[in-house]
Amino acid sequence: MNSSSTATALPNGTSKSWLLTDFIAGIVVFLVALPLCLGIALASGAPLFSGIISGIIGGIVVGALSGSRISVSGPAAGLTAIVAARIADLGSFESFLLAVFLAGVIQIALGVAKAGAFAAFVPTSVINGLLAAIGVILILKQIPHLLGHDTDPEGEMSFVQPDHENTLTELLSVFQGEIHVSAVVIGLVSIALLIVWGKVPILKKSLVPGPLIVVVLGVVMNELFKYWGSWGLESSHLVVVPVAESLSGFTEFFVFPNWSDWNRPRVYEAAVTIAIVATLETLLNVEAVDKLDPLRCQTPTNRELMAQGCGNMFAGLIGGLPMTSVIVRSSVNLNAGVQTKASAIFHGVLLLASVALLPQVLNMIPLSALAAILIVTGFKLARPELFRQMLDGGRY
Repeated sequence: MNSSSTATALPNGTSKSWLLTDFIAGIVVFLVALPLCLGIALASGAPLFSGIISGIIGGIVVGALSGSRISVSGPAAGLTAIVAARIADLGSFESFLLAVFLAGVIQIALGVAKAGAFAAFVPTSVINGLLAAIGVILILKQIPHLLGHDTDPEGEMSFVQPDHENTLTELLSVFQGEIHVSAVVIGLVSIALLIVWGKVPILKKSLVPGPLIVVVLGVVMNELFKYWGSWGLESSHLVVVPVAESLSGFTEFFVFPNWSDWNRPRVYEAAVTIAIVATLETLLNVEAVDKLDPLRCQTPTNRELMAQGCGNMFAGLIGGLPMTSVIVRSSVNLNAGVQTKASAIFHGVLLLASVALLPQVLNMIPLSALAAILIVTGFKLARPELFRQMLDGGRY
């Protein structure tokens, strides 16, 4: 499709069940996004709930305004170092929220100025390299979680980690014996199920995606392990969502910007930094997501920048982290059978409903089951065929 084609159009031959398909895809994306939102907030030195807020806004607000049928937005691992540094520099999370709000304003201005045209100048080889690199990072980062070594936040993607290890030393420490048997069993069974689900035609074409079955199976297996003996996973190996005692307690999770800092130059410096990095990351990510799209729909990049700007403005107003389009969640969305951008909106609604109404249920999900989903997604992003294609293309 050309750039003027709508990215939300239904593919030819799509049945009327697209709404159900997108709802199920939204559930899968929600299950993967939840621990990533929490992990990125933890790695950024921000309140845990700020990551959830960003995920909710990225789904509902950006999802509704975006022109991409696949892209899912939320807190980005690539911004964790910037967020942590700017919170420390400004002295409070409330001052940082003002910078996030202003960054959203800048992004809207960039969209109006048609700065999205930058994406057209990015070479295909760069996009392929980006996808492969994220796939490799996902695999390396999720292996410890697959084996029950959960000392590092789920959403941390940096080489040097908050637990004072790095990606490689973390793997070494895992294989030196820091392994939880129940997590290994759940993780390996989950990977096997996902592989079978992708190979058997009747399962591959079913409305229920493999990742959703994996999460349900992981919860059931862990409950059975608890019933049979001491094999049950501890809370450190499960999703951990903040639980409010009441509705009023839930509203206390929201934080608001410190408007009195409007005259601090460092706030504007932080806003410009966040806006530039988030814009570049978004443009690269939507370009990469379009490459993955089997329908080859093209995302209107200027519209995307304005959608991201609106999302960051809302995030700054109610206590969320800055957001971008995110390849990991978008890839999971594609693999779950997404048809339209309704899937991204559903995932945001589910994030809101679940943390408000069902946090105890979410806290039963094993991290190893989610790690299995992300590892399989990583292999699809860094598939061997991609490397062969680039080699066949020649050194240029």
